[in-house]
Amino acid sequence: MPLTPEQLAEIEDLRATPRPTLRAVSEGAEAHLYRAHEVLDHGFVRVIDYMGNDAAIVQAARVSYGAGTKKVNDDSGLIRYLMRHWHSTPFEMCELKLHVKLPIFVARQWIRHRTANVNEYSARYSIMDREFYIPQPEHLAAQSTVNNQGRGAVLAGAEAARVLEILKSDAARSYDHYEEMLSQDGQQGLARELARMNLPANIYTQWYWKVDLHNLFHFLRLRADAHAQYEIRVYAEAIARVVADWVPVAFAAFEDYRMGGATLSGKAVAVLKRRLAGEVVGQEDSGMSKGEWREFTEVWG
Repeated sequence: MPLTPEQLAEIEDLRATPRPTLRAVSEGAEAHLYRAHEVLDHGFVRVIDYMGNDAAIVQAARVSYGAGTKKVNDDSGLIRYLMRHWHSTPFEMCELKLHVKLPIFVARQWIRHRTANVNEYSARYSIMDREFYIPQPEHLAAQSTVNNQGRGAVLAGAEAARVLEILKSDAARSYDHYEEMLSQDGQQGLARELARMNLPANIYTQWYWKVDLHNLFHFLRLRADAHAQYEIRVYAEAIARVVADWVPVAFAAFEDYRMGGATLSGKAVAVLKRRLAGEVVGQEDSGMSKGEWREFTEVWG
């Protein structure tokens, strides 16, 4: 269970005591404040704070004041223009701070996005909880034969059961040894900063993660993509649902131009022009590598 009854009660207490403010407010973000959205078997994502809304993006782009200077449809058009032409600074005016509970191996993949502020739970000062990510059987897959960093066919039957048992037993044994090293029959035991090195990468950690909207969109474009690893993708999808409520106009533009769009190289543009002129073009005379051509045909046929 990601949250205890006591934690849930604390969240409800926080939500029950609203405070007046003069700053820009997003009703969509307010609905998510403090609430935990469960992810995987023990993880969650929850909004701790946010700054700005769709109007803040427009305000920054126009360097205006107040709620904006034009109609809502004009604001939408401007945001779409900014997204279409890869402007960044207006989106950087909005920020989101999240509390995330996630497996360590997901955290190490996530931290590669170096454009955020992070403060993680410290196993030097505190004892890690006995919580591990154990995949559901449908997410146990063999190594892909065409993608060195992806999954292939789903494991089934006895093989899936064997792998699950290894994951569970290894995690339990590592944590048992962790506890033994921390305390040995009333003796002082090993320092926490040393005992932690024996813990498995599927144990859960927690952090506060604060990021501006421009860099958050970059994170979502990569991690909410269908090709991203499942375990980080479900976190990105949970965050995306929050962002869609927080800045709906900007998120709609992001979905259209980033998630639903495609970037063309100069060679790809040339091939499309030749095809539109009626020419039959193959990979051999396209100037593209086999990998580029495969990606091109996946989008354009």
